[in-house]
Amino acid sequence: MEETQPPPQPKLPLCDSLMIWLQTFNTASPCQDVKQLTSGVAMAQVLHQIDAAWFNESWLSRIKEDVGDNWRIKASNLKKVLQGIMSYYHEFLGQQISEALVPDLNQITECSDPVELGRLLQLILGCAINCEKKQEHIQNIMTLEESVQHVVMTAIQELMSKEILSFPLNDAVGELEQQLKKALEELQEALAEKEELRQRCEELDMQVTTLQDEKNSLVSENEMMNEKLDQLDGSFDDPNTVVAKKYFHAQLQLEQLQEENFRLEAAKDDYRVHCEELEKQLIEFQHRNDELTSLVEETRALKDEIDVLRATSDKANKLESTVEIYRQKLQDLNDLRKQVKTLQETNMMYMHNTVSLEEELKKANAARTQLETYKRQVQDLHVKLSSESKRADTLAFEMKRLEEKHEALLKEKERLIEQRDTLKETNEELRCSQVQQDHLNQTGASAAKSYENLAAEIMPVEYREVFIRLQHENKMLRLQQEGSENERIEELQEQLEQKHRKMNELETEQRLSKERIRELQQQIEDLQKSLQEQGSKSEGESSSKLKQKLEAHMEKLTEVHEELQKKQELIEDLQPDINQNVQKINELETALQKKDEDMKAMEERYKMYLEKARNVIKTLDPKLNPASAEIMQLRKQLAEKERRIEILEVKLLYLLIS
Repeated sequence: MEETQPPPQPKLPLCDSLMIWLQTFNTASPCQDVKQLTSGVAMAQVLHQIDAAWFNESWLSRIKEDVGDNWRIKASNLKKVLQGIMSYYHEFLGQQISEALVPDLNQITECSDPVELGRLLQLILGCAINCEKKQEHIQNIMTLEESVQHVVMTAIQELMSKEILSFPLNDAVGELEQQLKKALEELQEALAEKEELRQRCEELDMQVTTLQDEKNSLVSENEMMNEKLDQLDGSFDDPNTVVAKKYFHAQLQLEQLQEENFRLEAAKDDYRVHCEELEKQLIEFQHRNDELTSLVEETRALKDEIDVLRATSDKANKLESTVEIYRQKLQDLNDLRKQVKTLQETNMMYMHNTVSLEEELKKANAARTQLETYKRQVQDLHVKLSSESKRADTLAFEMKRLEEKHEALLKEKERLIEQRDTLKETNEELRCSQVQQDHLNQTGASAAKSYENLAAEIMPVEYREVFIRLQHENKMLRLQQEGSENERIEELQEQLEQKHRKMNELETEQRLSKERIRELQQQIEDLQKSLQEQGSKSEGESSSKLKQKLEAHMEKLTEVHEELQKKQELIEDLQPDINQNVQKINELETALQKKDEDMKAMEERYKMYLEKARNVIKTLDPKLNPASAEIMQLRKQLAEKERRIEILEVKLLYLLIS
């Protein structure tokens, strides 16, 4: 039998105390009870506040906030939080977490286990006390209640005892060494700053000496200038003279140099005072360094004493544990004697049970063979059903695609009919223009010479040929453009059909896998029921085989779930490509419709101008014999119309090129 030891300290107060500590961070997500923490959002926000550089905004955005009751999203969030904590311990802190501290995430998500949640919160507490802001977090812990502080401190001690740390075990020694290093660095910086200030003082002394020399030279020059001023007498009274200007200029230079001298002397005094202060600080740092070295020696001696005491305490604990073990073994010996008697009685009862179970096992083997044959038949039927459903889906997709092709052919037929009608109209217009040209030639022979010139100016044959040629080129360019755009639309439609076909195949496979999952779940429920029924009777070979079957079915169920998730991801990846292709097709169709409308508008304008020209020709009949003023007006109108026609031709060519 296993030895009965006193139960360990319960983890429920640890979880509650760490939840109270977690509420000091004031997170956006609530963290009042265990159920709110199982989503992992509040813990991720606390880690972001502990170290925003490591647990940055991009890492925090990976934690999904809209969790609800979906345990899979909860498990994913908790897994990301645990991975972040493990990488923080390993890479940033240089520590390894023991396996005893790693929590079971499935227990947290499915059962809201406070024990495993307390382990996860304990790891977050370790991140807080080892980060750069650890003094701030320790002060926050000291503001809590005494009972909560006691539980939190025991959790920290347990965490420190089970981790393999990269720095020394004694925190006080490490802090003193860090303070010593910091003091040495400050001392070196102060010495470097003192050296720089000394060099600066020397430079300022050099500048002062040079300025004094300049001052002496300027004083001598000033005396010479005063002598010259005395000689020149009243030449300074006139400010426009050259001597007065030089005097004023020299006086200004003298004042500027005096001000510069005063400023440099003041700066020299300031630097001297600053240098004295730095020397005082240097002396203080030296005293502090001596004190810290003495403290380091004392801590080393204390550390040696602690190691000796720890070794003795370990030996005492081992001896106490051995005494307890021997005492418990003596108690267990009496219990074992009593149990031997009961076991002999139960052994006889089990002998009778084994005989009856062997008979039932023979019956179960016969039933198992029949069940396996039925299972094979069911699997064959499932395979046939899946193949037939895939075939039906492919046929439905092909039917839909053929209907779409049929509609596209009908639209193409309508477009060809419209094109045929337009070609007939152009043919009739050409015939009319040819007849009208013959009529004009006949009337031109009998009419007067002036009227022949007017008819030639109104509508030349070259312009009409140019109009017809431009109209033909316009139609040909439009057909070419429609052909290229139709080819592009067909390519996109083929890609869209392939994506649709792939989506249909994935959906059928997904539906079949869901049906398979339901069947496996039903089989698992049946096996569990049979296990419960047979568990009360015996715990022999049949129950172990049923357990193995149950585990095999559970593995199959997990594999089917993974395949289903992969197929759902593939469907989600294909969805934006399909939407993008549909959007491109719609854009091309709108552009094609717009260009068709522009072409129709140009044709209507062209017909309107032709109609106006025909009306002008009808009004200028040779029987009317118009006056010369009216002829001049008609010529002006005709010239203006020709100019407009040229502008329209240029615009039409520009549109065709674009």
